Amino acid sequence: MKAAILEKPGVIALCDVARPEPGPGEIRIRLEGCGVCASNLEPWAGQEWLTYPGEPGGLGHEGWGHVDALGEGVEGFEVGDRVAALSFRSFAEYDLAAAEMTIKLPGALEGRPFPGEPLGCAFNIFRRSDIRPGQTVAIIGIGFLGAVLTRLCSEAGARVIAISRREESLALARSYGAAETVPMDDHWAIIEEVKRLIGDAMCERVIEAVGKQWPLDLAGELTGFGGRLIVAGYHQDGPRQVNMQGWNWKGIDVINAHERDPAVQMQGLQEALDAVATGRLDPEPLYSHRFSLEQLGEALDATRDKPGNFVKALVMIA
Repeated sequence: MKAAILEKPGVIALCDVARPEPGPGEIRIRLEGCGVCASNLEPWAGQEWLTYPGEPGGLGHEGWGHVDALGEGVEGFEVGDRVAALSFRSFAEYDLAAAEMTIKLPGALEGRPFPGEPLGCAFNIFRRSDIRPGQTVAIIGIGFLGAVLTRLCSEAGARVIAISRREESLALARSYGAAETVPMDDHWAIIEEVKRLIGDAMCERVIEAVGKQWPLDLAGELTGFGGRLIVAGYHQDGPRQVNMQGWNWKGIDVINAHERDPAVQMQGLQEALDAVATGRLDPEPLYSHRFSLEQLGEALDATRDKPGNFVKALVMIA
C-alpha cells in the first residue's frame, strides 16, 4: 500500500509498504480520507524530543473508510461496512483499528466525509464544560473545534463570545451561533471589550481552544469568580505557566478536557455521529480544503498558515 512517512521535519515521503494484516479483534479499513489535526504541526515543524522517521501513516488519526478485512473474533462488522475509527496510522491507503474503537456510518452520511476523532473530541469537551442555559461562554480560538463548540454551546442556550485572530474565523463563529465576536489582537483590549459586553463579573465558562500560552493566560482573565476554565487546546510544544494566584483568588474550576478513556472517547464519537446524521450539526462548511495523499505536506502547511478561509484540511485517499 501507499503510506505517507514523516522522514524528518518538513519532509513527507510517500512510500510503498506492506499492507497490515488485522490481528484478533482488529478491523482493516480501506481509507477514504483522513482529517489533518493541528497536533500534527509540532512533529511537522520538529521538536527535540521527537524521533524520525515516523511510522507509515503515523500522523493520521482522523480516518474513515470501508471495512476491508476482519481479524479473528470480530463481530458486528462486515466487509464493505462504511466506518470511522479511532486509529493512529491513517495517512495511508489502509489502517488497522480495534473493533471496539470503530463505529458504523449510517446511510444518511453516504458520500460525506466523517473525520470522527475531532468531532467526538468536540462533544466530549462540550460535556465536560457543563454548559447551561443563560450562561456566558467565551471560546478562544475559532478553528474547527472552536466552531463546533460555538454551535453546541449556543444551541444549549448559552451566550457565546467568540475570540479569534482572523476576521474569517469571527464570521464563521457568527454563522455557527456566536452572539458576539472579539478580535484576538490585544490582551487588555480583549478583557475590556468582554467587560463592556457583559460587565465585571466576566464569564461563567471559558473554553481555550488554541493550545498556546497567551490564550491560556487570557482564558484565566476572562473566567469569572467560581467559573470554569476548560482547556480544549492541545498544549504539546512545552511546559506552561499559569497565574495560580488569580486562579486561587477566583476559585475557578480548571478542566483538562482531553479524554484518554476509550469508552469516553467512543461516547463522544457516537454523540457526534448522531448529531451529524440527524442534521443537528452540519460540519461540511468546516472542511474548507482538500488534498490528495501525495499533497500531505501541502495540507500540513495550510493547517499551519491558514490561507484565506481555511478551517480544516482533509486528505482524500480513495
